[in-house]
Amino acid sequence: MNSESSNPRSNQDDRRPNVLWICTDQQRWDTIACLGNEHIRTPNIDRIAKEGTTFLNTFCQSPICTPSRASFLTGKYASTVHGCSNGNDRWSEAAPLVTKLLSDSGYCCGLAGKLHLAGCHGRVEPRPEDDGYTVFHWSHSNLDIWPEGHAYADWVKEKGGNLGELYQETGYMEPELHQTKFCADQAIEFMETDWEKPWLMSVNIFDPHLPWDPPKSYLERYDPDAMPDPLFRESDLEAQAKLKALDFMSVGRRPEEFQAKEKIAAYYAMIEQIDDHVGRLLESLERTGQRENTIVIFTSDHGEMLGDHGLISKGCRFYEGLVHVPLIISWPGFIQEGKRKEALVELTDIAPTLLDYAGVTIPKDMVGRSLRKMLEGDLDQHRQFVRCEFYQALSLLAPKREDWEGSFATMIRTDRYKLAVYHGHEFGELFDLEKDPDEFENLWDNPDYAEKRFELMKQAFDQTAFAVDLGSEQVCAF
Repeated sequence: MNSESSNPRSNQDDRRPNVLWICTDQQRWDTIACLGNEHIRTPNIDRIAKEGTTFLNTFCQSPICTPSRASFLTGKYASTVHGCSNGNDRWSEAAPLVTKLLSDSGYCCGLAGKLHLAGCHGRVEPRPEDDGYTVFHWSHSNLDIWPEGHAYADWVKEKGGNLGELYQETGYMEPELHQTKFCADQAIEFMETDWEKPWLMSVNIFDPHLPWDPPKSYLERYDPDAMPDPLFRESDLEAQAKLKALDFMSVGRRPEEFQAKEKIAAYYAMIEQIDDHVGRLLESLERTGQRENTIVIFTSDHGEMLGDHGLISKGCRFYEGLVHVPLIISWPGFIQEGKRKEALVELTDIAPTLLDYAGVTIPKDMVGRSLRKMLEGDLDQHRQFVRCEFYQALSLLAPKREDWEGSFATMIRTDRYKLAVYHGHEFGELFDLEKDPDEFENLWDNPDYAEKRFELMKQAFDQTAFAVDLGSEQVCAF
């Protein structure tokens, strides 16, 4: 954690940059062409990577939307700010959002798409009392279950359509009326407004979240038979059977039993559509002469199993596909171009990084640490470990979850080892990622790793204790 305020701005630059913060939903770390995925087309995300710095080992702080967003929007763990579950009745407002801190310092902040700090099934999500957003175009998904207050449905209506009827007719939305385009359109309008002060625009796209429903014109670009196989061995069936008591949105099966490669094709198609609109956002910055003074961030709130280990979707697991996410940051002339950093990074680090570049003091009780020194220099050391939580993160109120236990679990990951502790159970997971990067061999019960397991469990317990909110005077210990 930080025990000091932000670094002072350098003498050579006293400008406060704009921020274009693009956050997709449920996008794995390994879905970007320039970073090694030869099956997908992402030329515009590739461009951000070429013009900026990519953090190759970035991890979310919960594998579920609401707690992850509560974490990276505050720079704290979700448990600290009481934002642990997708079914939260409302945002606890236990800490200010980074947008509130930036707004108080003179920024104009806008949002298009998801916020998801509280449950919104059957109702429009209640906004925090003061979230810092001047412009707010809320859209949770492509569903039409909100009678009013759903900016995306209103946008479709303004264009002569009905969201519910159109989606029900085909099972997807055409590109011109898609939620991804809606988010990009609202962001472009915001960025092309003369605010006469620095701005931050959050573009919170719902895709590639399930259901995997890309427009047909994008889906046709991806042949399921040409898609990569999920990470799977027959031993995964036994491993997932042992973990079946834990809350998860699917059960372990052979990938072909749930057409995993068809889902991968649809998932990649959704990401290619996102990439097209990332291109539109970058073009808007260039057209208006703002690219040279705008930080662009591309990331996601968590990943997706996508067939790995026989699982689909998300829940109480900590495999790389679910907790390892993309993070690319670019600002021409200030942030190094074309760099790739191996250092361990948390999504909590985004908030203090933005405050640092805006010249705003970083609160002492933020767990996040500014990435600025790595973005501007050769430093490639940041954290000894990253941490992830699952504290009843999936709502037990949803249909068919009557028998769920409300799982509690924590993960700690170093550059070599990953330990997952499933609290209240005798089993857990320990992986040596150097020898077993695909996480097939669970060493939890291996006597040769007993000392390592104890060392990591103590470290994980220490960090859980240090994460407790002791109040505004707290000085964090790590």
